[in-house]
Amino acid sequence: MIPDAPAGAPQPEALQDAPAPACVMSFNAADASGAGGLAGDVATLAAMGAHALPVTTSILLRDSAEIFDQHAIDPDVVAEQARTVLEDITVAGWKVGFLGSAEGISAVAEILSDYPELPLVSYLPNLGWLEDDVAQPYLEAFRELILPATEVLVGNHKTLTDFLLPDWDSERPASARELAVAAGERGTRYVLVTGIMLAAKGSEQFIDNVLASPQGALTGEKFEMFETSFVGAGDTLSAALAALLAAGSELQAAVGEALAFMDQSLDAGFRPGMGSVVPDRFFWAMPPAEEGADAAAEPTETLPEPEPEADIADGKTKGAPRRVH
Repeated sequence: MIPDAPAGAPQPEALQDAPAPACVMSFNAADASGAGGLAGDVATLAAMGAHALPVTTSILLRDSAEIFDQHAIDPDVVAEQARTVLEDITVAGWKVGFLGSAEGISAVAEILSDYPELPLVSYLPNLGWLEDDVAQPYLEAFRELILPATEVLVGNHKTLTDFLLPDWDSERPASARELAVAAGERGTRYVLVTGIMLAAKGSEQFIDNVLASPQGALTGEKFEMFETSFVGAGDTLSAALAALLAAGSELQAAVGEALAFMDQSLDAGFRPGMGSVVPDRFFWAMPPAEEGADAAAEPTETLPEPEPEADIADGKTKGAPRRVH
């Protein structure tokens, strides 16, 4: 092992020439299950070739099935975590997840306001597990302070409809464009809406995942539904997108690549406990199966692929997607 060099010591020439990865600061909750939150963000950002700068906003008490409680971090501590790093490291992009409290949102928004030129991907999970006296101020602060700074808002179709169009009473589901118009009124440039239900074809049910602006849908990908439960897909998708935008990728190409990465992470997912399936963000690091390997050692069935709109809060769904080729 090479010991750490003293501060200010000359660095090896190879290290001086190596390009640094894009640094992405993630504001999110600590999730000890490793499924989502900061654990999911760090794994995803690393897998996408970025360097994660994780800022803890809350501590979740959860297992792989559900969240039982949370303890929001003091807003001053959240801000100090970020400011200390920002004085030292150049950040190329942001990811916002669950921020713990309305006060935590205010602290994060103040930091984001100092770097308006950097792309921000904001992920809104389902917060149905929060008590109303906490959830309502949180959502209002998110609407007023985070949306204006957001490049892309990521979320499940129902979650975003309830948040952006709370008075929607039409029998027709809100379109991705209508959600983008509502988000755009708050300053958000794009929405990436997952889990849009499409008309069934025989016994097959499909969902759509659409990137939209107030002018209309820009790109997307369809999936076929089948039964499973999962947790962490929403954090995986949003962190992957944040990494790609921070590295300079064009938006529509980045969305396609982020959806593909999430798809493969979930296809390789595993169930670490008695609850939901967790994405394997390092599916690509697994060695290929050896030719002629004992067939008995191979799995007898493919693990159902979880749904892309999965989020850190509820982690359950009636169905999950399969990529439509």
